[in-house]
Amino acid sequence: MTVGNQQPLQLSLSIEELEQAVKWDASGLVPAIVQEAGSKDVLMLAYMNRESLRKSVETGLTWFWSRSRAELWNKGATSGNTQRITALKYDCDGDTLLVEVLANGPACHTGEPTCFYRTAAEAEVAASSTGASGGADERFKVLAELEQLIAERYAERPEGAYTTYLFEKGLDKILKKVGEETAESIIAAKNGDNDELRYEVSDLIYHLLVLLRERNLPLDDIMQELERRHERPRRD
Repeated sequence: MTVGNQQPLQLSLSIEELEQAVKWDASGLVPAIVQEAGSKDVLMLAYMNRESLRKSVETGLTWFWSRSRAELWNKGATSGNTQRITALKYDCDGDTLLVEVLANGPACHTGEPTCFYRTAAEAEVAASSTGASGGADERFKVLAELEQLIAERYAERPEGAYTTYLFEKGLDKILKKVGEETAESIIAAKNGDNDELRYEVSDLIYHLLVLLRERNLPLDDIMQELERRHERPRRD
């Protein structure tokens, strides 16, 4: 059985080219790491063959090959814990797939959100040099959570939600709101009112995240661009 609400993936290359780029093992399989698009938590590891890869692309939902049952399986077809694909990537060697998804429910058959819920070791990480008590990851955790919530609104479109309203109105409406919040942030700064500025900049960041989701541009890509700029040799 296949679940509903299917939407094909938009590939940057043909399915035939993708199949050629993948290094299939002797059994015609390739490991697929499934990762939550918002939190970046690794949810599970499964295997795909050519048919399950094609079905994943055609439906926008995760399909795998069960090595124990020797059959295709559509994640969530019986449990309802579906995984809608937001990005499909392959590594530099072409021997591993990375499937970024919006998970509708737990990934693990135990009911845990991820199959990797048991910790064997965990090293302490030094606090950020910025002096923030929780370190950089904790400081920006809310951005990842907000990005995840916006992604869920984009996929599910719950009635009455403001984010749903923005997505249904489309890109022009979202851009208009980004412009309005930018102008209001400028006015707040000119007024010297930091309380107002904090409020308006928060609105601006939220609408920018909505814009990124509408354009299917992950926040991670922005962070990586900032990191690249930070690492460039300074000219001063």
